[in-house]
Amino acid sequence: MLSITPTVKNLLILNILFFVVDSYIFNLTNVFALRSVFSPAFYPFQFVTYMFLHGSFGHLFSNMFGLFMFGPLLERGWGPKKFLFFYFFTGIGAGILFSGIDYFENSQVRQAVEIFTQNPTPDGLVDFMSKHAERIYEANLDFLNKFEGNPTNSGYIQQSVEFVNSYYQSLINTPLVGASGAIFGILMAFGLLFPNTELFLLFVPFPIKAKYFVAFYGLYELYAGFQNAQSDNVAHFAHIGGMLFAYILLRYWNTQKTNFY
Repeated sequence: MLSITPTVKNLLILNILFFVVDSYIFNLTNVFALRSVFSPAFYPFQFVTYMFLHGSFGHLFSNMFGLFMFGPLLERGWGPKKFLFFYFFTGIGAGILFSGIDYFENSQVRQAVEIFTQNPTPDGLVDFMSKHAERIYEANLDFLNKFEGNPTNSGYIQQSVEFVNSYYQSLINTPLVGASGAIFGILMAFGLLFPNTELFLLFVPFPIKAKYFVAFYGLYELYAGFQNAQSDNVAHFAHIGGMLFAYILLRYWNTQKTNFY
């Protein structure tokens, strides 16, 4: 059994340390998690710091298990500096792609909020919720029915305006945390560099080659990202971003005649 490599070990220690501090000593998420660029709590350094924070022990364990399983082989082949650069490049890239998608989506919500605020009507609220807040539509049916029954009620009008603004604020202030982008980058690199390595996965009764596993995972994340299930709080586009930036970096390195260490 191969021993763990130095950079992987240090990354494991840092992630665990940050999780313990954030969970039991001092809240780090408020400042260091990645926020939407529309949020007043957004800072550029969050593209780095969000990678060391996790929402739960299960989230931490799954990411660190992936780092422990696939990271050492890459570090041995590349060396510590190159592996560390790859880790941050893919992790930051994942955050950038996620933020780009988030910017596009929240721009639409922001515009819809401005339009509704100028003319708050029951039909406008139904239209807003059906397009941008479908997951909480049923939970607010009672208020919608009351508003439709009395559209000139000043209290209902004010409450509807507060609702759309509150919903928008919740979107732009929802933090992104986790090393998943970098881990998916590592997974992509492993699949490209060791495509025929057979992996034995839990709940799968037969071995599967790394290239097929990576392809399946990538397609699933792409589907899940566009599907955007209402009950799903997984940042699929961050995962896709990690894989995409890993692919770009590996292709770039393959064009270079000199090694980068």
